[in-house]
Amino acid sequence: MILMSAYKAPLNEFYFLLEHLVDYDKHANLPGFEDVGMEMVEAILPEAAKFFENIVAPTNLETDQQGTELNNGEVNVAPAIRGLGAQMAESGWTGLGGSRQYEGSGFPGVIDLAVQEMLQSANMSLSLLPLLTKGVIHALSLYGSDEQKAQFLTKLTTGKWSGTMNLTEPQAGSDLSTIKTKATPHGDHYLISGQKIYITWGEHSETENIIHLVLARLPDAPEGTQGISMFLVPKYLVNSDGSIGDKNDVKVGGIEKKLGIHGSPTCTMIYGDNGGAIGYLVGPENKGLMCMFSMMNNARLSVGHQGIALGERAYQQAVAFAEQRLQGQSKFVKGRSAIIHHPDVKRMLHLMRALTEGGRALSFYTIAAEDRSKHANTDDRYLYDSQIVEVMTPLVKGWSTEVAMEIASLGVQVHGGMGFVEETGAAQYMRDARILPIYEGTNGIQALDFVGRKSIKDGGDTLFSLLKEIKVDCAKFSGLSSDVDELLKSLNTASDQCQNALDHLLNNSEKAPYIAYNQMMLFGNSFAYWLLVKAIGNARIKLEVGSGNKYLSQKISTTKFFASQVLTRNSAYLDAILSKTDSFDEFSFEDFARG
Repeated sequence: MILMSAYKAPLNEFYFLLEHLVDYDKHANLPGFEDVGMEMVEAILPEAAKFFENIVAPTNLETDQQGTELNNGEVNVAPAIRGLGAQMAESGWTGLGGSRQYEGSGFPGVIDLAVQEMLQSANMSLSLLPLLTKGVIHALSLYGSDEQKAQFLTKLTTGKWSGTMNLTEPQAGSDLSTIKTKATPHGDHYLISGQKIYITWGEHSETENIIHLVLARLPDAPEGTQGISMFLVPKYLVNSDGSIGDKNDVKVGGIEKKLGIHGSPTCTMIYGDNGGAIGYLVGPENKGLMCMFSMMNNARLSVGHQGIALGERAYQQAVAFAEQRLQGQSKFVKGRSAIIHHPDVKRMLHLMRALTEGGRALSFYTIAAEDRSKHANTDDRYLYDSQIVEVMTPLVKGWSTEVAMEIASLGVQVHGGMGFVEETGAAQYMRDARILPIYEGTNGIQALDFVGRKSIKDGGDTLFSLLKEIKVDCAKFSGLSSDVDELLKSLNTASDQCQNALDHLLNNSEKAPYIAYNQMMLFGNSFAYWLLVKAIGNARIKLEVGSGNKYLSQKISTTKFFASQVLTRNSAYLDAILSKTDSFDEFSFEDFARG
């Protein structure tokens, strides 16, 4: 049996996007990034690749098999990854994109994104430990007091401490208005009591302390979402000198047995069994949901790229298997043929590659915009880039995780029967991928967010601006070469389809909940394709036509495949958007039950 393949970081892909999509030389001139130019990046990324390829990636299968255990109130993570979090922190990979004020390395988000992808591909379960910590850092940076920032951010940024996000309760999932966890004022702090579920890395011993951000209600808080506040609740109390003090009244009540991400402890957390867990208010009273959403949006972008990272690993595994598996004959080779020569296998592999590269372009573009919004020189630049991040976030999270499931499923299919057994690793990728459209806001919620707050709320202004940008690119790249012109023809069609869909949404806003998912997938397909073409067009301008650039030729081929096999789905999405929605409501909830 052909077992799990080795992981190889896609450095050429990173460099291509940084040069031709992000325009990294210009990006590195943003205030605060002047000393992290391309020369520095080309020194850093190969070192990160060595670490994640050689040290982290080999632990993936064992991590899945070993899982986590709860013994006497202590969570024991998989032996395969014990100490790896600390090793990452010591190597500087945890704090690469962190603020230098708090001992981070101060690299742009797009460079941190590339490193995080390597970690996510190498071991998705382990990647969730710094992912949630970054969200806590983001929330505290925006809403924490000066004292809270001074006390917690350095330890979190350097990876010595980790963080979690505590929203969900047994009766409160996506509807946070029903949260029951209480916060009672007690001197200079609050006593937190309640239960939270599905807390990723909620308990473990891999970092010295765990900083929980917890949503709870004050005694006089109004009902619903308007009465929720956010509190910082450390596992261990922190003394005034920054040292760790007594254990807080926080404990783990259980860990979940899950379909995938077995190495990531998903915990039920109990606060205040012995009088109340000490917590500290973060941000204004009754504005906790606003504060937490900053963390959630940060996590949504990370989860979206998790899908791409998982897709990359599944793709590499499928290619390695297809190159070795002899089965049948092909007109391209003599004798028994490796299945990679069979047309249908080539179709599946190319589709996996096209979707992965499209999603990666979507993430790099969005995170580059986020970098610019944080380091902008003008208010106009800040506003536009912030709007891009806002509108792209549900696409990065929603579209990328939807296609991640497709990629992982194709990976199993390439393996045939061997994909259905665990030893190859293909099944693990499919199991791990299944959580991605669910956590950090289901993709149904992402779709509603996209059509509601990100489309209807501003009258479609940001999306119209992006569609205009597509037309500008079409004019800019027209005539560069016959292959680029071929790509532009499909791009123009996709842009027109998005325009029609957006016009329809704005004129029929009452239909938004019914057409939301199709709207998200239509724009996801189109924008991913646009960014692939944009990078190719910029590369064509820089490189001579026919210069023999092998990687550019591969990109063009993959993007052509995207146009013929993915972008053609747009017609079906658009038809569904424009169709009548009567059938949704003709079927009552009683009708769903089989008689």
